[in-house]
Amino acid sequence: MTYQRFEDLPVWQKAADLYELTEELLGNDSFPVTRGFRDQLDRAALSVSNNIAEGFERGTTKELLAFIYIARGSAGEVRSMLCLKERRSMKAAWPPDLKSQISNLKSTAESCSRQLRGWADSLQNSDIEGPRHLTDKSRQAEDRQKRATALKKEILRKLPASNPLRKDAEQRGLI
Repeated sequence: MTYQRFEDLPVWQKAADLYELTEELLGNDSFPVTRGFRDQLDRAALSVSNNIAEGFERGTTKELLAFIYIARGSAGEVRSMLCLKERRSMKAAWPPDLKSQISNLKSTAESCSRQLRGWADSLQNSDIEGPRHLTDKSRQAEDRQKRATALKKEILRKLPASNPLRKDAEQRGLI
């Protein structure tokens, strides 16, 4: 699926959730943090969605990849800060709701990181240079390629289930 707006990207939506959860945690009076910790956690969480957006809007795959890795690093920073805070909290008992909030936030940061890694892996193996590099000729070639792929899938789907070509295509997830 091709996305036209960064707001529609599932990973951006998950990053937005990460920021909202961070804001909720930082608003919890039971979460004892210094002003520096609070500011850094807030910036790191916000950085994930912002870097996804900026990379998406840049228009080249190379720049997008760079921003994906920055976003992934920020998601890791959020997790690191929470892990450190949890280690420190072993000396003091935290209410169960606070432990749950932190666990949920770490899980969301990890989900963002996994999605970003998958996206980066797919882009690194792609010949697409990004919309900034598209010309009428390259758009036509891409369109022909998409039509050829769709036709190939349709032909494979029409083969009998016992056909070895169809079985192979199914095993490889092509149909």
